[in-house]
Amino acid sequence: MSFEAVAAPPSPANAVIEAKGVGKCYHIYERPQDRLKQMLWRGRRRFYREFWALRDVSFTVQRGETIGVIGRNGSGKSTLLKILCGTLAPTTGTLAVQGRVAALLELGTGFNPEFTGRENVHLNAAILGLDDAEIEYYLPEILAFADIGEFIDQPVKTYSSGMAVRLAFAVAAHVRADILVIDEALAVGDAFFVQKCMRFLRGFQERGTLFFVSHDTGAVINLCDRVLWLDHGQLHEIGPAKEVCEHYLTALLAARATAAPSSRTVTDPALSAPSRRAAAGPVDQRLAVLNQTRFRNDLELFEFHFKLDGYVTGAVRIEDVYFEDEQGRRLHWMVGGELVTLVVDALALERIEDPIIGFFVKDRLGQNLFGDNTYLTYAADRRSVAAGQRLIAQFSFCMPVLPVGDYALDIAVASGTQQEHLHHCWCSDVLIFKSHASSTHQGLVGMPMLNIELNIAPDNAPKPVRESA
Repeated sequence: MSFEAVAAPPSPANAVIEAKGVGKCYHIYERPQDRLKQMLWRGRRRFYREFWALRDVSFTVQRGETIGVIGRNGSGKSTLLKILCGTLAPTTGTLAVQGRVAALLELGTGFNPEFTGRENVHLNAAILGLDDAEIEYYLPEILAFADIGEFIDQPVKTYSSGMAVRLAFAVAAHVRADILVIDEALAVGDAFFVQKCMRFLRGFQERGTLFFVSHDTGAVINLCDRVLWLDHGQLHEIGPAKEVCEHYLTALLAARATAAPSSRTVTDPALSAPSRRAAAGPVDQRLAVLNQTRFRNDLELFEFHFKLDGYVTGAVRIEDVYFEDEQGRRLHWMVGGELVTLVVDALALERIEDPIIGFFVKDRLGQNLFGDNTYLTYAADRRSVAAGQRLIAQFSFCMPVLPVGDYALDIAVASGTQQEHLHHCWCSDVLIFKSHASSTHQGLVGMPMLNIELNIAPDNAPKPVRESA
């Protein structure tokens, strides 16, 4: 839903949203006939009980800020966003908004299931404030972003949840809103689409104000400047994203510690992907044991997907990207903690001096986890490649243990030095891989440990003396 705020603009000079004592109360009736009784008594007697989804929420948002909203289920997050978007009216308080708001709240909100995707694009874009000329102008971009092919002319009721959110996000992304509200929209969709959405959101952050709601505190910390923590309908804390999320997680852990223990389901530790021998040399001492349990870090690799992303001179084309094992066999599965080799096969279409090939591994939020390039290895050995020749780069490393989730690989080819270079080709998400199980649950990656010890000393044992270096 989009609307132009008719209320007075927020009072601070650069503020776009100002909430003062916002509350939302619902009337809960025990029986259907109580609604009729309440209407007949005209407020002289109460046949309902009050439920305050929000109570006395106040905050100010500056132009260009990215605000996260966190809280447990039922804390009032969705209610606050609906009030912000104008689909709900507050019971108490005021909310002043300056600019156009576009929202992606609930999956397929505003879609008519009987209409085709194309018809729903026209309908939703009009609701979001675009006129007919603007809709026709942005329609090719919307359809390209959604990328659902021939299904665009099929009824929305035949869509999967992923296709519906693709279309809804594509419309919201192209209405040129000042404020964008995203409520768990990235929880649905394949890895390619999530990466595309993250690139769009990071670009939107440079020009607009973003409200981002998620139970994933890692995503909130990565994206947001400040965070609103809602608890039982009240604003529990507002402040820097990292600080508030840490307080929120601490509160969750404390609540779980006091709760009664629940039964756990034991799963079969046998996994379908075959385990391979660990890398030669130092390895994680626990790897042999972990690889026989359900905690083995199985990484499923998908097919090479060629797609150019900016920085293109036409001098190079990426032909293939894949991982192989120590025997040079192409991999379809990897195991975190073991030795792998990333192979990049590129074709030079023009002569290139001092070529450089590099890569980045990204998580689902688009943040770079690790990567490298060929420059330092050949800095003293200047090379050139002629048109028609191939460039084959190989990066051998011990794959970190990755938390469960989706990951993507970016490949770039440039020429020059690390300080001064020209990008010939940049390909985003050329390889997608999925971590199905992991022994790492915190942090961005798990580093293989060479040794871990825990010793218990006797009560009367003297404290060891360490010599300083």
